[in-house]
Amino acid sequence: MDRSDIDSIAIRFTAESKGNYILDQDILGKEFVGLKLFEAPLLAVGEASDPLFLELKKDTGIGKHFLLPAEWMPAAESVITFFFPFTEAVRLSNRKNKACPSPEWLYARIEGQRFINQFILQLQKELTENGYESVIPSLDQRFWNKTEYNPSTAHPEASFTSNWSERHVAFVCGLGTFGLSKGLITARGMAGRFVSLITTLRLSPNRRDYTDTYEYCTNCGACIRQCPAGAIAMETGKNHVICSAFLDETQKKYAPRYGCGKCQIGVPCENRIPRRI
Repeated sequence: MDRSDIDSIAIRFTAESKGNYILDQDILGKEFVGLKLFEAPLLAVGEASDPLFLELKKDTGIGKHFLLPAEWMPAAESVITFFFPFTEAVRLSNRKNKACPSPEWLYARIEGQRFINQFILQLQKELTENGYESVIPSLDQRFWNKTEYNPSTAHPEASFTSNWSERHVAFVCGLGTFGLSKGLITARGMAGRFVSLITTLRLSPNRRDYTDTYEYCTNCGACIRQCPAGAIAMETGKNHVICSAFLDETQKKYAPRYGCGKCQIGVPCENRIPRRI
C-alpha cells in the first residue's frame, strides 16, 4: 500500500458511505434528507519518529500526558491524519443564526463523527488485510480527554486536554497551523473534523510548508466577532472555560447533540488559508 491507495480509500468511502448523508427524515425533517456532510478529505502523513511530536510533551505544547506514536504502538512507522471539510451546505446553514448552531451543523458534528469513526475503522481493516498493524488513538481504550479542572478525577493536573490531540497531530504532519480560535487552518480551511491513525506501514511524510504555530492566521479578529459566547480575545485567544460553558448550554437545549462552530464560519479561514493583506 502507498499514499495513493490510502487517498483512494478515503475518497471512495466519503463518496459512497450512507453515513455521509442525512437519510432519516424523522431525525431533522424531510427537508434535510439527502444533505451531504463532508467533502473528500485532505490526507497528510508524518513520521512516527518526527522530533516535533516530542515538543507536544512539553508544557508549551500539550504536556507530559501526551502519548507519542511509539507509546501507542512501539513498532510505529507513520502517522496518517485526515481533515474532513464540511460541505458548503453545512457551513452556510450555520451562518444563518449568529446565536444558535444550525440543525445541519449539529448533525454533522455528532452523527458526522460517527461517519468519520466508521471510515477510520475501515482504513484500519484494509491495512490489516494488507499485513500492517495500526492503532486509532481516539478509539483506543487508553485514550482520555478532559474538559474543566477537576482534582477528584484521573489526571487531576490536566484540564481541557487529552493524551492525543487530532489538531496538534495534524499540525505536526503538515496539514496546517492554528488560528486565534485554536482551530487548525488547513488548505480547505478549518470548518470540519480531524481523525488520525498510527501504523507500521512506512509512507513518505508530508513536508511542513510552515515554521510558525500560527503562521496561517492573519489575526483579523473575525472569529472574535463571530463567537456568541465572547470566548475569544485578540490578546489571549480562546478561553476554554467560557467556550465549554456555552457548549454545555447547547447540549441542554439540543440533546443528544451539542456544538457551536460559529468561530469556523463567516471567517476568512472558513474554507481556505486566508490571504494576508
